[in-house]
Amino acid sequence: MLFQKTARTRAALFGFLLLCAAAVQAQTAKLPKVTILATGGTIAGTGATSTTTVGYTAATVGVQSLIAAVPEMSKVANVTGEQVFQIASENISNEEWLTLAKRVNVLLGQSNVDGIVITHGTDTLEETAYFLNLVVKSRKPVVVVGSMRPSTALSADGPINLYNAVRLAGDPAAAGHGVLVAMNDQIHAARDVTKSNTTTADTFRTAELGMIGVIQGGKPFFYRDVTRKHTVDTEFDIAKLDALPQVDVAYAYANVGPVAVNALVAAGAKGLVHAGVGNGSLPANTKPALVAARDKGVVIVRSSRVGQGIVARNGEANDDQLDFVVADTLSPQKARILLMLALTKTSSTKEIQRMFYTY
Repeated sequence: MLFQKTARTRAALFGFLLLCAAAVQAQTAKLPKVTILATGGTIAGTGATSTTTVGYTAATVGVQSLIAAVPEMSKVANVTGEQVFQIASENISNEEWLTLAKRVNVLLGQSNVDGIVITHGTDTLEETAYFLNLVVKSRKPVVVVGSMRPSTALSADGPINLYNAVRLAGDPAAAGHGVLVAMNDQIHAARDVTKSNTTTADTFRTAELGMIGVIQGGKPFFYRDVTRKHTVDTEFDIAKLDALPQVDVAYAYANVGPVAVNALVAAGAKGLVHAGVGNGSLPANTKPALVAARDKGVVIVRSSRVGQGIVARNGEANDDQLDFVVADTLSPQKARILLMLALTKTSSTKEIQRMFYTY
């Protein structure tokens, strides 16, 4: 009799455990599936002490350790991770961009991936985000995230930034906004955001147009949308590309001469972004070198080092006569990205100008 009761008790307990496991499995199945692609950066960095917030070593922590450090993510998403590469972001190259973008497109084409988070160093985070914004071929959320303090620092911002990024990438409301940057509880559009401070945690800003949303309590709230075309609505396809055209940036300043322009053209630049003063002005000592470069077939884009505002076509230079392109509101570093991709499609300055007003 006692044996029968014990057996029934065990059977009941086993049945209860099966029900609990099934409930957990069902709950887990409802969670969004988010893949974290790790590339290195400060978010994966370590310092000598807990107070080391400068002079640390970037890109030392692997993706699985990043995930393990934020166990709360498992309650809001089914998270998997891949280490795409492990570098400080000042060293990122066109080759890494192509590798990353191709992997993103492959993953987003799979039904078991609802969104992607990319961990990245902050130095060139805005550039990688804008590149992806132009070449990702999906409306699913892609969120680029980093941190300003290494993982070993007091009040490290990486864990909460990563948690918020995963919540954002797994939320259907984030779809269709283009590539997003999630930092410091804010949501920014890849086209417009920039790093504005060398060290503070609130460094990523969209100065003129403003952030497009916030993350509060792990939930994203959107307040505006982007109007420039992106992702699936662009004409750029990098699937078969192994390299990008060489495009460089020449910076203007008082007493500047033609040396940089001439050197970049001699080094093989197919396109050149001139980061001019003010409204993209052309210094008298530099303009002849730019004109000569255009005569050789180099596409010239007039941009501004100011960081805000539209560079007016035929404003500070007769762009129609010079056959130059203007960058609209893109920063020099982002104008370089668009020009590289534009040159994979055409060498027509009229077509390239259309692209600058479209993207």
